[in-house]
Amino acid sequence: MKQFLQLTKIQYLEFFREPGVIFWALLFPIVMAWGLGLAFSGKAKQERTVAWVKTSADGQLMKNFVHDTAGNNKESVKILGNKKTGFVTYHFVPSTWEDATLMVKRGRTTLILEDIHDSIKYFFDPKNPEAQLAYFQISTALKNGSGSDDQGQIQPLDQKGLRYIDFLVPGLLAMNIMFGSLWGVSYSLIEKRSKKLLRRMIATPMSKTAFLFSYFVTRISLSFVEVIFLLFFSWLYFDMTVQGSIPALIAMVLAGNIVFFGLAVLLSSRTANTQIANGIINAVSMPMMICSGIFFSYHNFPDWLTIIIRQLPLTIIADTMRSIFTEGAGFAETKMAILQLTATGLLFFVIGKRIYKWY
Repeated sequence: MKQFLQLTKIQYLEFFREPGVIFWALLFPIVMAWGLGLAFSGKAKQERTVAWVKTSADGQLMKNFVHDTAGNNKESVKILGNKKTGFVTYHFVPSTWEDATLMVKRGRTTLILEDIHDSIKYFFDPKNPEAQLAYFQISTALKNGSGSDDQGQIQPLDQKGLRYIDFLVPGLLAMNIMFGSLWGVSYSLIEKRSKKLLRRMIATPMSKTAFLFSYFVTRISLSFVEVIFLLFFSWLYFDMTVQGSIPALIAMVLAGNIVFFGLAVLLSSRTANTQIANGIINAVSMPMMICSGIFFSYHNFPDWLTIIIRQLPLTIIADTMRSIFTEGAGFAETKMAILQLTATGLLFFVIGKRIYKWY
């Protein structure tokens, strides 16, 4: 028992002697909970955008519902819910059908409404829980407000580019690029430093730049294999195709690998502790995975935060890939994002290599 107690004491001492480990283990989950709370907490102000398609055959249900009897084309706001279930502020944005579908593709909305001859049509993907909730809240409020049975019609959005899977797959591709670089490169380099392997390698006539570049070549080749496999599966199982430029998609994958490879080199430049490495990589990757619109739209976050989220590398990759997949984008629409990611990655790499600790 004495041996057991002494060994247990050693484990605690090894844990608490690293301040960085304490931060990642105790404080980082609190930061993550705060971030998710901004998007989903009932205490936060919940807002949803709904595309309202207006035509010449518009009825009066929607106009009366949002108090738009004058027939203007301005955004209307309606608060639905109660104290028990919480309140949601809905922004009904008048738009054409083309603009409404573009809003769905970009994750700005999950529901499209059309009011024709006093009958509401609801267009959404039934597999999207957020769209289902919006449909139930709005249809119930419309029925109660009009005093008559809801005559709405559900029209599933099952066309290519408008389904939830079309929103999800480009995000998964972007996420794989990020995790592949941060864990495949950054953690591997830190592990080599912790085992004193880097010190032995630089004692040989080895080019440091060639050493790091070998990691990049390996990572980019594996990344393209991962992309091809995921695209093949998505095409085979979900009948999903790339509507935009394939060369632009290839350039985007390359730019994504450049920015996250540069970030991986920067993150691995100093520490030799693998426990701290786990914390650093998670501290960088997890907030981006949650906030950058991989699984759900980042428009759920407050407006002040979405301004920051749009500048994150993972957000830029995911949004640009979605534009290639669903909007038919080419080099003209994606060149600025490609240049921004490439320049950022090169900057990360230069800084990381300059301060890199080889032993």
